[in-house]
Amino acid sequence: MKFTLSWLKNHLQTEADVAGVAEAMTMAGLEVEEIHDPAAALAPFTVARIVEAVQHPNADRLRVCQVETVDGMKEIVCGAPNARPGLVTIYAPIGAYVPGLGVTLVEKPVRGVVSNGMLCSAAELEQPEGRYGPDDGIMDLPADLQVGTPAAALFGADPVIDFEVTPNRPDWLGVSGIARDLAAAGLGEFLDYRIAPVRGGFPCPISIRLEAPEQCPVFAGRLIRGVKNGPSPDWLQRQLTAIGLRSINRLVDVTNLIAYDRARPLHVYDAGKLVGQTIVARPGQVSSETGEPEHLIALDGKTYAAHASVCVIADADGERPIGLGGVMGGESTGCSDETTDVFVESAWFDPIVTAQTGRALNISSDAQYRFARTVDPASVVPGLELATRLILDLCGGEPSEIVVAGQAPANPAPFAFDPAYVKRLSGMDLTQDRIVEILTALGFDIAGRGDDRWTVTPPSWRRDVEGPADLVEEVARIEGFDALPDTPLPDQGAPSRGVLNPRQGQVRIARRALAAMGYAEAVTWSFTSRATAALFGGGDERLHLENPIASELDCMRPSALPNLIQAAARNAARGHADVALFEIGPIYLGDGPKDQRTVIAGLIAPHAPRHWAGAGEDPLFGLKGDLMALLGEIGAPLSGLQLVQGQNRDWWHPGRSARLQMGPKVVVAEFGALHPRVLKALDADAPMLAFEIVLDALPEPKSKSKARGNADLPTLMPLSRDFAFVVEDSKPAGDLARAAASADKTLIADVRVFDVYRGPGVEEGFKSVALEVVLQPRETTLTEAEIEAVSGRIVAAIEKLGAKLRG
Repeated sequence: MKFTLSWLKNHLQTEADVAGVAEAMTMAGLEVEEIHDPAAALAPFTVARIVEAVQHPNADRLRVCQVETVDGMKEIVCGAPNARPGLVTIYAPIGAYVPGLGVTLVEKPVRGVVSNGMLCSAAELEQPEGRYGPDDGIMDLPADLQVGTPAAALFGADPVIDFEVTPNRPDWLGVSGIARDLAAAGLGEFLDYRIAPVRGGFPCPISIRLEAPEQCPVFAGRLIRGVKNGPSPDWLQRQLTAIGLRSINRLVDVTNLIAYDRARPLHVYDAGKLVGQTIVARPGQVSSETGEPEHLIALDGKTYAAHASVCVIADADGERPIGLGGVMGGESTGCSDETTDVFVESAWFDPIVTAQTGRALNISSDAQYRFARTVDPASVVPGLELATRLILDLCGGEPSEIVVAGQAPANPAPFAFDPAYVKRLSGMDLTQDRIVEILTALGFDIAGRGDDRWTVTPPSWRRDVEGPADLVEEVARIEGFDALPDTPLPDQGAPSRGVLNPRQGQVRIARRALAAMGYAEAVTWSFTSRATAALFGGGDERLHLENPIASELDCMRPSALPNLIQAAARNAARGHADVALFEIGPIYLGDGPKDQRTVIAGLIAPHAPRHWAGAGEDPLFGLKGDLMALLGEIGAPLSGLQLVQGQNRDWWHPGRSARLQMGPKVVVAEFGALHPRVLKALDADAPMLAFEIVLDALPEPKSKSKARGNADLPTLMPLSRDFAFVVEDSKPAGDLARAAASADKTLIADVRVFDVYRGPGVEEGFKSVALEVVLQPRETTLTEAEIEAVSGRIVAAIEKLGAKLRG
């Protein structure tokens, strides 16, 4: 919604400038979006007089002018055909920004002659063309103007305020409604112009019939004959042009003026083009033979289909559509300069019907915008009277009596209000007189003043006010939200700290640990496609969704891995193939609460750059190291985990995957390389390595005491012993390491596999596994006998697994 400062001052007696008005609007809840001040843009431009104009020595269409300016005599090169001695025009100095051209003037030669400024046309200063001289030349101003007169004062440049109108305040779509609120806020005095009725000279020959009262409950109109249409006067053209409206003719401009001044849309029909003596408001009609809706060519030149949900205005006793009610008139009855008799419409159209019509037909007019937000029903006849007065003043003519069909919706109902509710709800301690002053300034009627309970009736234009809380909001808004008390909240003591259960604590630790390892967290859907779920054992129909949010997300995921694979593939497609991702979230094995599991899934796509030293360590061992470190961080019993190969499910690579179990049945985690068949189905490039921990399979960690004991730091140097064992090729090396570690938990600090050998000297089907065992003395240095005793226990523990010490 746009309006000019001078337009506002037609309804508000105030000395405030545009900045003061914008500040008051903001404090009263009107959200100002932009202030456009043409005077600021026109500040560099002043009136000048051409003293001499001679032919340019190097150009046939240019003149070299000696110009009397506010800066003294200037030589300016001008190409306008009307440049002549004695012409009074507008001068732009060097450095001025010309808004119509979008350029800043610089001193430069024009065909060898330096131009020290510019003489401007109306278009270059964004002024109406034709008003200040020819369209193809510079401005031709009155000769009695003083040189140096500011252009802003000459053109009557008026600041324009643009603000956002909230849907609940349609009264702000008229300048008078804005002025009323600003007057209530103390910016000035509201000038409430009462609209005097215009007496009709004869009965209206055109009748009105309502066939759709649910779409148009009231319709008023009158005939004005003998009007003289044509271009609007300058004041009206300037007022509309300033807010971005195009002046059309006097009759149309009057309706646009009232729509923006009083938020009252109107329409004017050329009575000479009407067929018959009855105007009908009815629903759109659909042909019983073809099933096609009727069509209307509107004033914008487009053809629209009018279904039954659209309110149609028709003549010819309802047979010919001539307008879309509350939206736009028809081309067939539009006014032109030849129009002599007009029928003026002032009606009230249902907001929901009008809004739906605009959406269905993809049409948004000033009338539709206002009716969709609710126009004041009480303005039907006053708006018609105001339009009549303006048309008579601008076009002459003789009005008929007003004809009204239907009945306007009832005014808002009164309700009880306790003035003490203002303090109880807002904290503002205001007197009853101040509350009354604010509400009456906004148009509310108050009965029972001085009592503890009032009866408040909202004005007809405030249908958004439905109860006491709305009144408190109005009082607080006008008094100023900056006046709200800033009483601090009572001290409630130290805030309580959140308590995580053991499982939530594991999730938090896991998230931080994986991030520290270099993994990036992914947050994906708990859904996937049915085809993808089938690749991961999710063929159960109980996982299928009846109403998915997308066609490719129609199944609950049986694993977190497919979403991580697809995320890695998307990264690879965008040039980031070497990724490490993790996700902690639910998976679904059935449709019951007991079938939901929480998993920690991690994935790496090892695509390191090529290097002369080779590929380095197998990334699968790095993934296993990350997995074991993570399990240790979240408190998993590492010593009780068994590594089992060859039993992973079929989306894992059969030769490069394993699982960690607690006993024969409880699977804690699966890890390894993902099967190339699965990666191909998901459009992902191999290799990809992953792990998936079932958090529910781990025993809940025991709560740890917050008190930290003394650090147990060894004072003696550790020593190591190497062992090599020959064992069957199928036996995991990790089993040997765990057996060695269990031989003496007091002295053995660490066991590492540092070599696995197959070849000459080792029987086929067997391998040699070399272990480094680190012994950490505690109290005294170990003697040779003690070392040999520990070594013997290590060998004995490993030989129980079928291994033999290699000679």
